Amino acid sequence: MVRFIFFMLLVLPFENFAQDINNLLKEAQQQELVFKENEAFSKYTEVLRLQPANMTALCKSSELCSRIGARQKDKSRKTDYYKAARTYASAALRVNPNSSEANFVMAFALGRLTLISTGKERVGAVKDIKYYADNAIRADPNNFKAYHVLGKWNYEVSDLNFAERSLAKWLYGGLPRATLQDAIYNYEKSRALNPSFVLNYLELAKAYYRNNEKMKAINLLNLMMPMPTGMLDDTRIKEEGKHLLTEWR
Repeated sequence: MVRFIFFMLLVLPFENFAQDINNLLKEAQQQELVFKENEAFSKYTEVLRLQPANMTALCKSSELCSRIGARQKDKSRKTDYYKAARTYASAALRVNPNSSEANFVMAFALGRLTLISTGKERVGAVKDIKYYADNAIRADPNNFKAYHVLGKWNYEVSDLNFAERSLAKWLYGGLPRATLQDAIYNYEKSRALNPSFVLNYLELAKAYYRNNEKMKAINLLNLMMPMPTGMLDDTRIKEEGKHLLTEWR
């Protein structure tokens, strides 16, 4: 009996600790479902204070920092969030370098950083974004978010100007092949894996429009407009789509 009581005294703190973490993770997920991303991020960081190597919390914290950062008006605030996203992603990759989600959030964070960077910094991150997006897909061929990032990568890199390409060649010996057709392929792959991913419709429409396929672009935006709102940014994305429909018609 004494041995049993001693055993329970040892086990109960660990059970309570695990329960605390699970409760925090559930609360964070609930906050995300009602589009309270700042509150969700706060819950995930609480998990990390208790368990710094928790992969779910690390990856989610990184992804949320990338998304919250995009809504900041001030460039320095954007930069702070994007750098935090990269830090969380690095920590996740140290825990498990073969994790599809960890590789995706790193590609996502670096992609966000390049959008506010110029010259050497922007070009320097280009190869890394593709590297991590490719790793994410190798680890999980159904990772629709990684295909979306790869689509965005092809779209942006295929549109680099002469000065940026020259800088890349001088510093890094050139860049991996990137085409608008590859961007369309990857966006379409993301859509096939998750037909409810609203942002992907907007970016795919832009790619088709740049490829001189205006009707396909318009049809995609028309499909996107009545779709259910699944993420906080979907309302803004649909507003941008509405503006583009007016512009393209």
